[in-house]
Amino acid sequence: MWKKILGLGASKEEKDLVALYDRIPKDRRPRHVAIIMDGNGRWAEGQGLLRTAGHAQGVKTLERIMETCVDLGIEVLTVYAFSTENWKRPRPEVDFLMNLFSEYLDKKIEKMDANHVRLRFLGREDGMSGMLVQKMHAAEGRLAKNDGMIFNIAANYGGQDEILRAVQTLAARAAKGEIAPEDIDEKVFEAALDTADDPPVDLVIRTSGDLRLSNFLLWQAAYAEFWFTKTNWPDFTPEEFVDALVDFAHRKRRFGGLDPSGK
Repeated sequence: MWKKILGLGASKEEKDLVALYDRIPKDRRPRHVAIIMDGNGRWAEGQGLLRTAGHAQGVKTLERIMETCVDLGIEVLTVYAFSTENWKRPRPEVDFLMNLFSEYLDKKIEKMDANHVRLRFLGREDGMSGMLVQKMHAAEGRLAKNDGMIFNIAANYGGQDEILRAVQTLAARAAKGEIAPEDIDEKVFEAALDTADDPPVDLVIRTSGDLRLSNFLLWQAAYAEFWFTKTNWPDFTPEEFVDALVDFAHRKRRFGGLDPSGK
């Protein structure tokens, strides 16, 4: 978008959005933003449409928010696309979501590459089709050498499951004598998580009004700030995203200690 603006080809809306960016001090922007993209089904039902139409519209919202993150220099964006509990949904909806993941990779890989985005999938692969898993690996490999924003898609993901898998990995290493139990500290444990090498989550955004974490990034969000909105995900705009970041920039983060004023 910046190239378009510098080339004087931007719309008034795009120029207004850039003006909003200036409201966020560069030294107060979050490094890692995580989003629970909730409300696709509710949005569709409110429009008199099938729930699947909400998921399709949600993909368009994701593209806009991802581009905004790239513009703002956000280091990591992690989105909750499909949880380990979502398999309980009706089979036609699950199948639609799996096909949507596949189509998303086909249609958006070029744009992600052009924006120097690195892609990573978080969660389990079992349950997904072999063809989809192969496509996920290929996309990760193609974008692996990019030096821009890290884009994590949590698919077939659960925070408790991730922690259990990390514990099992470290227990197996200890049983083989590769590591001593007393050497398992916070740094070693984090390296066994799906988000290894990522900074901790600074800000969690949840759309559609629910006020819970829903088994998302339980370890990584230990000291995250939270921002909730009643807006359904398909209606969530870059302007509202910037509002969340402005709010974040004015919060005092003490991490269990005191701020310089002693409060």
